[in-house]
Amino acid sequence: MDVSAAVWWLTILGIVALLAFDFFFHVRQAHVPTLREAAVWSALYVGIALLFGVGVWWFGGSDAGTEYFAGYVTEKALSVDNLFVFLVIMGSFKVPRADQQKALLFGIVFSLLARTGFILVGAALINLFAWVFYVFGLILLLTAGNLLRPEGEESHSPDNLMVRVARRLLRTSDEYDGDKLFTVRDGRRVMTPMLLVMIAIGGTDILFALDSIPAIFGLTQNVYIVFTATAFSLLGLRQLYFLIDGLLDRLIYLSYGLAAILGFIGVKLILHALHENNVPFVNDGQPVKVVEISTGLSLTVIIGVLLVTVVASLASPRGRARNVVSVVRRHAQQYLDVEHDPEVREEIYRRLLAEEARLADLPPKHRDLAADERLVALLRRAHAEHDRA
Repeated sequence: MDVSAAVWWLTILGIVALLAFDFFFHVRQAHVPTLREAAVWSALYVGIALLFGVGVWWFGGSDAGTEYFAGYVTEKALSVDNLFVFLVIMGSFKVPRADQQKALLFGIVFSLLARTGFILVGAALINLFAWVFYVFGLILLLTAGNLLRPEGEESHSPDNLMVRVARRLLRTSDEYDGDKLFTVRDGRRVMTPMLLVMIAIGGTDILFALDSIPAIFGLTQNVYIVFTATAFSLLGLRQLYFLIDGLLDRLIYLSYGLAAILGFIGVKLILHALHENNVPFVNDGQPVKVVEISTGLSLTVIIGVLLVTVVASLASPRGRARNVVSVVRRHAQQYLDVEHDPEVREEIYRRLLAEEARLADLPPKHRDLAADERLVALLRRAHAEHDRA
């Protein structure tokens, strides 16, 4: 599919316009999005992405359309997994709920810029060296293996290299000043924790790009499709965060589904590399006759794996139990350390009591999840603080 420079510029301007609209009409004034607001705008952004895909199918043909939808679904699934890490970062830096939107939008913009750079580099390497497909395939297979490892929130430390450098070079305060990036303390202009949050999200976005870009290049080598599928998967991610953050811990099999998808695409890339082979020590530099996986089959496998993963996660009793425990912990932490507005704290406490009632009703075989000593101590602190208040 050939794309003219005019179409490229119109697409880029359209994406920038959507981001600007998101900032000026939703993020500029700090607030907590309602469930209805998050649902409506999430659906709107998904609808825009699907309509764009229909346009690609109409003007570019069925092959281009299939490649776009396969890339979009894969990148969207990886983006949902990224939201869990964003949730950890927000909790670690104790970002008030109303101020999280600006940090999330910055993360989306930074991620789009970083991935655009990786896309351009990846496309240049593919055009110059056919063996790059071997490298991309191995990266995805290694990533799939890492996703199968059990991990907790501790494995997603927000204190990455970029944050440590920022702390060392810049003066920082310990308190937020709304969603401002800088404030004045003792007559000196200092950086607020909000800027550190954005730096932490930006640092993790770079790591995410190392996985997502090889994955989509495994589905299509058309740079326009790679760019647009990646961009539209990121647009609306902020709204999706507020829509499903209470369900993220429920998706207990998501990492297994993503591992299967990335492993599948990794194998697809290696088969394609063998088919296009010119590496001297592989078959004397001659192409290897292997079966290649079609994009249509790839799209079917990706959607099928995601459906099985999500349905199995939502139907899992242990997933429901883990979700209740996570929500209880989050409400207690918000009440104690994050929110300071009395009305907001009282609302959080009411939610905490409701979730604790659900915690007490967990089946005996899942009560080990609620027996964690740190969780028990956290709840005691929350109740003691409420009694004092």
